[in-house]
Amino acid sequence: MVRLVLLFAFATLVALALQTMLPYWLPIGPYVPDLVLILAVDLGMRHHSAVAALMAFVMGYAIDAFSGTQIGLNAFMITLVFLLAYELSSQLLVTNVVVGMLAVFIGVIINDLGSIVVISGFSGLTSNPALTRHLLGQAAVTALLAPLVFAVMARSKKLLGLLATGRRE
Repeated sequence: MVRLVLLFAFATLVALALQTMLPYWLPIGPYVPDLVLILAVDLGMRHHSAVAALMAFVMGYAIDAFSGTQIGLNAFMITLVFLLAYELSSQLLVTNVVVGMLAVFIGVIINDLGSIVVISGFSGLTSNPALTRHLLGQAAVTALLAPLVFAVMARSKKLLGLLATGRRE
């Protein structure tokens, strides 16, 4: 369990660094992928424990600490997305890439809409007509990157001995 915590702590720091630097490296505008959310979905779909839920909370809190937004908002939203991914994988009994991509897409929309509602109220949803386009664009970009992040995490877990060699996730 310690190796899993260390793996996700390192992956979260790398994801936060990439999320911060990507807008400076690439002209992607508002479509910055939410890499930490992908990690939370991976955690929720493949690791069903109280420690995993705590890790999702800490990952969200790390976003709060680095971004300077309202403390606890991202911690709550990332934990919510973790719980949704956990429930989705439990109900479907499947953890393939397509289900993961769908969970990431929905998770980004829930995360962003929830944050907008908490910060600016429901009026924030109607004040910007381009909001829907930006939300769906960011969700699509993040979902398209999810298989790559899932593969990197699966490979890392395998190298650290957290997965059996014959098992694919």
